[in-house]
Amino acid sequence: MSTVELTKENFDQVVSDNDFVLIDFWASWCGPCRQFAPVYDSASERHPDLLFAKVDTEAQQELAAAFDIRSIPTLMIVRDNVAVFAQPGALPEAALEDVIGQARNLDMDEVRKSVEEQQRAAEAGQGQGQPEAQ
Repeated sequence: MSTVELTKENFDQVVSDNDFVLIDFWASWCGPCRQFAPVYDSASERHPDLLFAKVDTEAQQELAAAFDIRSIPTLMIVRDNVAVFAQPGALPEAALEDVIGQARNLDMDEVRKSVEEQQRAAEAGQGQGQPEAQ
């Protein structure tokens, strides 16, 4: 299976329409990105039920900035519109397979519950700032 090129115009639609999306943030000048590309492409052939996508960080600088991509390649996995994995660095094939397996085995109900709890805690903490110094 080939990979899908993500842009700021199609990103939300593609991610929303697919339950499990792997995203490779890369650039053509990046040596480790070029080394990771065949590993990523090979995995896309072994996992035709998953969507493999790429974001060219040079062409899509706004998208890279929105995800705070500071190092490339960065692999992100989104399941049910929740980013469940994001890590910079070119993964070897075995490590990529392990990450995919772990992401497949996640209990997404538990993940959503955890995300909701973190959001509630963050919202509760916003109103409890330190008093300003006089």
